[in-house]
Amino acid sequence: MGRLILEGNPPVEVLLRRSARARRLSLRISRLDGRATLTLPNRVPEREGMAFLREREAWLRGHLNGIEPEVPVVLGGTVMFRGAALPLVAGDVKRARIIDGALALPDEPDKVGKRVAAFMKLQARDALADASDRYSTALGKPYGRISLRDTRSRWGSCSSAGDLMYSWRLIMAPTEVLEYVAAHEVAHLQHMDHSPRFWAAVERLFPAHKACRKWLRENGGALHRVRFD
Repeated sequence: MGRLILEGNPPVEVLLRRSARARRLSLRISRLDGRATLTLPNRVPEREGMAFLREREAWLRGHLNGIEPEVPVVLGGTVMFRGAALPLVAGDVKRARIIDGALALPDEPDKVGKRVAAFMKLQARDALADASDRYSTALGKPYGRISLRDTRSRWGSCSSAGDLMYSWRLIMAPTEVLEYVAAHEVAHLQHMDHSPRFWAAVERLFPAHKACRKWLRENGGALHRVRFD
């Protein structure tokens, strides 16, 4: 995937995606992180893509201005953990640990993001494996393996082989939201669609799913705006 730069104040970086299936040029902006992506059919030259961007510059900048900025993870700040703000403090520790209601980290400011992300991933794996085990047992359908990713388009998925994938950022959400996503994906072990039968299975596993789906719609973008790099 390449990129184009739309000059101006400030310059705007647009990801360039080629598609053999695309029949026309299209420009999209992610509501999660503000990334702009221009899709070009394979035979369309880049100069046409740039001309397309210039024609839509006002629209593009207007939408980008309405997107909240990303939030870096820094010592002295906080990060969402299980639905609550967790303070990040320097401590006499070799790795991230929760001590007295705060996440203590080695006093290395340039490594804070990576250390916090590593902590989050470990916590997410334990929580999601536990939830998946419980819902899988309740449904009577075993799953294959679990993997964690930093996905932008979905919070989880279930493959036809029964493997489960989750976004590790779910550990930042309230516990019941993480539980709902696990129940949702486990229900796909029985129904690989979103039919009424599927939602009936979700209802049996996790009756409070509607409130959790609403929370993700309203707050999921904030979780993706946190920067750990």
